[in-house]
Amino acid sequence: MQADILAPAIVLVLWTLIMLVWLAAVRFPAVSKARGIKPKPGMRGQDLDTVLPPRANWPAHNYAHLVEQPTLFYATVVIAALVRHGRADVALAWGYVAIRIVHSLWQVTVNRIPLRFGLFIASTLCLLVLALRVAITCFAQAF
Repeated sequence: MQADILAPAIVLVLWTLIMLVWLAAVRFPAVSKARGIKPKPGMRGQDLDTVLPPRANWPAHNYAHLVEQPTLFYATVVIAALVRHGRADVALAWGYVAIRIVHSLWQVTVNRIPLRFGLFIASTLCLLVLALRVAITCFAQAF
């Protein structure tokens, strides 16, 4: 069944959209309270990092993280859905998503680097093992 491996991916998509709403809910009030912010042509979200309090920037930083490495996760999961995949692959996909959600919650609320980095490493290891398993399956089926 393909839905079992695709379900974690859609959960991460939905979580990313939740973080986008969280980012807007935190940043818009912070921008309206900040003084001296004059939008200029070409101004980007990163430009607000120097004028807003750190807590107002943390959701934006996390949202950016959720559209970086997870793109590899999405590709890996789609490939896994197209080839044979097993329970271990599904468990790794769910592990990746769960750790990324915990990482998000930690980053936007506490944002202490040592634990955040540990969560990033743990999720990356889930992705690495999943990608290697899917690659082995692909190559085994191809040759």
